Amino acid sequence: MDPHISGIPLNHFLILAGILFSIGVAGVLTRRNAVLIFMSVELILNSANIVFVAFSKVLGTVTGEVIVFFVMALAAAEAAVGLAIVIAIFRHKKTSNVDEINLLRG
Repeated sequence: MDPHISGIPLNHFLILAGILFSIGVAGVLTRRNAVLIFMSVELILNSANIVFVAFSKVLGTVTGEVIVFFVMALAAAEAAVGLAIVIAIFRHKKTSNVDEINLLRG
């Protein structure tokens, strides 16, 4: 098992994934715009994909790459459904700020 992928050590991929994950979590926790929250969730999912692909290459298996395919399909479905909901709410409330969206309250 060689911990290098095309000459790049595995640690670099893990550090990149950690940075992307941290930016995504910070975006989810601090942003109020629903579209920016979706973008932050995409960063979190992409950081997980980087880890899956890196370990898949290092271990010489395709399992991680198969999981990445499913994560990408999940992300596409999440974006499609989520953006449709945000557009519907924006048409009704004229805002995409999650603090001002209280449609489920009685």
